[in-house]
Amino acid sequence: MIREDLRNIAIIAHVDHGKTTLVDEMLKQGGVFRENQAVAERVMDSNDIERERGITILAKNTSVCYNGVKINIIDTPGHADFGGEVERVLEMVDGVLLLVDAAEGPMPQTRFVLSKALEMGHKIIVVVNKIDRPDARLDEIGDEVLELLLDLDANEEQLESPILFCSGRSGTASLSQYEAGTDLKPLFDTILDYIEPPKGDENGPLQMLISSIDYNEYVGRIGVGRIVRGSVKVNQQVTVCDYTGSKKNYNSKVVSLLQIQGLNRVSAETASVGDIVWISGIENITIGDTICAVDTPEPIPFVKISEPTVEMTFAVNDSPFAGREGKFVTSRQLRERLFKELLKDVSLRVEETDSTDAFRVAGRGEMHLSILIENMRREGYELSVSTPRVLFKEDEDGRKLEPIERLVIDVPEDCVGSVMEKMGTRKGELVEMHPQGSRMRIEFLVPARGLFGYKSEFLTDTKGEGIMSHVFEDYEYYKGDIDRRSTGSLVSFETGEAVTYGLFNAQERGQLFIPAGTPVYEGMVVGASPKTDDLVVNVCKRKHLTNTRASGSDDALRLVPPRVLSLEDCLEFLADDELLEVTPQSLRIRKRILSNTQRAKNRAK
Repeated sequence: MIREDLRNIAIIAHVDHGKTTLVDEMLKQGGVFRENQAVAERVMDSNDIERERGITILAKNTSVCYNGVKINIIDTPGHADFGGEVERVLEMVDGVLLLVDAAEGPMPQTRFVLSKALEMGHKIIVVVNKIDRPDARLDEIGDEVLELLLDLDANEEQLESPILFCSGRSGTASLSQYEAGTDLKPLFDTILDYIEPPKGDENGPLQMLISSIDYNEYVGRIGVGRIVRGSVKVNQQVTVCDYTGSKKNYNSKVVSLLQIQGLNRVSAETASVGDIVWISGIENITIGDTICAVDTPEPIPFVKISEPTVEMTFAVNDSPFAGREGKFVTSRQLRERLFKELLKDVSLRVEETDSTDAFRVAGRGEMHLSILIENMRREGYELSVSTPRVLFKEDEDGRKLEPIERLVIDVPEDCVGSVMEKMGTRKGELVEMHPQGSRMRIEFLVPARGLFGYKSEFLTDTKGEGIMSHVFEDYEYYKGDIDRRSTGSLVSFETGEAVTYGLFNAQERGQLFIPAGTPVYEGMVVGASPKTDDLVVNVCKRKHLTNTRASGSDDALRLVPPRVLSLEDCLEFLADDELLEVTPQSLRIRKRILSNTQRAKNRAK
C-alpha cells in the first residue's frame, strides 16, 4: 500500500539557520491559523528555556494540509549537544529539508545531521534560507552543499537533490535564485513531488517503533512513533518488544490514540501505515521499543545513538546555605529526577557512585548538561555539580583516546592572531581557512577538553563579533596536558554578609562576582584573581569607627559593578577543586574544602 495522502519530513539545520521560523510560515500558509489570529513568533519553541535562548532543544511535531495531502513536519534542534533528539526522530520520516544559511553556508551541525539522514537513505531537499540577507552568497552556497554531499558519500539520487531559495521570515520560496518568490507554494509542491509517500502492508500484523516518549500526569507515559506495518485502533491488545527481541509487556491495551493536526493533538479511533501517533496505556514503554500484534512479536532495529563525551558529578548540596531555597534537596529526590530524565533523553547516561549522595551524569556536551541543570533548578531542585570532564577511551593496546571536536570560527580578520594563539595553547589543529569578505572562517580539530572555558575568552578576544560552533568529530590519541584556567579565585575568608568596605578592598585584587549585601560563607568564591593562585579576601570586613574625622577620607566608596555569571559562565569558570552550588534562586561557586586553613595545609603537603 502507498499512502499518497501523507508525507513525513524532518527539518534539519545548524543552530540559528531559521528552521523554526520557516515552520511558522509553513503553518500560516498551510491554513493552520485563522487569518486574524495572533500568533507568537517561533510558535514551535514552546518550552520557556527555548523561548528565552532562541534555540530549539526538543524535537516537535506539527502538520499542515496542502492539496489534500497531510504533511507531518518535525522541527529538530540545531545545537550539536541535542543531536540525540535528531538521530531518533529521523526514524519517523521519509525525507528531510536541509536548511542552509545563505551567508554562513554549511556548518558543523549541518554535516553531522546530514550524515545521519544520508545513512538512512532519506531523500534530501536543500533549502537555502535567508536569501534576503545583505551578505548572502547564493552563487557559492550550492557548490558548498554539493561538496558536503560528496564528502559524506551521498548516492547519485541524493546528489541530484532539488535546491530551493527561501526567506523563512517573509514566507517566500522559489526554484531560482534570480527570481523572488511570492509564497511557499514551490516548497510544498517540491515536498509532494520529491519526497516519497509512506509504503507498507496495511493488512499485515502491527509494527510500530517508539522514537520518543512524552509524559502526562493523568495517563502516564505516552509513546510517540510511526506505524511501519498494519494498523492500530483504540482498545486493541498489543505486545511490546525491546530492540533485542525480548518481550516486555505481553498483553497491553491501547487506551488512547492521538494524531497531530496543526499544533494540536486530536483523538483518533484508528491509524494506519505511515501515520505518526501518540499511544497511551502501555506501562514502562521506552524509546527503541516496538509495539507489535499479539501473535507476531517482531522488533524493529533501533538506530544506535552516539555516545556521550562529557560527564559531571551531580551531588546533594552540602554547603552552609543548603536547604534554604530549594524544595527538593535529598539524594532520593535527586536520584528519582535524574532517572526520570533518562526515560526521555536517549543520549544521557546516569551512573551511581560509591557515595549515595552523588551521581555521575554523562551527556553530549556542556550545553546538554547545563539545560538539564537549568530545568532542575526551575523545578525547585537544589544540588551541587562538579566541573565538566571529558570521557576518555582506550584502544586495544591500552593507549588513551580522547574526543575531538570540529570547531568552526567566523571572526573579523584583525582577530585571527589572538584566536590562533589561544587554539595553539589548547592543542587545536588548523584544518582549513578561507576569507569571506572582511571576515575569516577558520576550521580546527581541537580536543573537547580544550574548549572548556574558551567561549567567554573568545568573545573577549573578538570584541563580541566572533561566531563559534563545534560538533563531535572522532576519538584520537591523547594530545597532552592542557591548562584549564589561567586565573585563580578570590575566596571568602569568613561567613557573613558582603559589605561595601570589604568589597572595595577586595576589588583591587581581581574581578568580583557579587554585589554588597550578598550572604557569603567561608570557602565561597566571590571573584576571579588575575594570578594563577587563589587569594583569600575578607569581603565582610567593616570599617572600624572612631570619633576622629578627616576631610575627604569618609567619601562614599565606589565599587566596580560585579560580573554576574550565568549558569554556563559558572560551569566554564569552575576549577577542579571547586563545585557549583545550584539552587532555584542562586548560583554559588565554592571550594570543595571550605576551610581556608585546611586547604592551606593540603597545599603544603
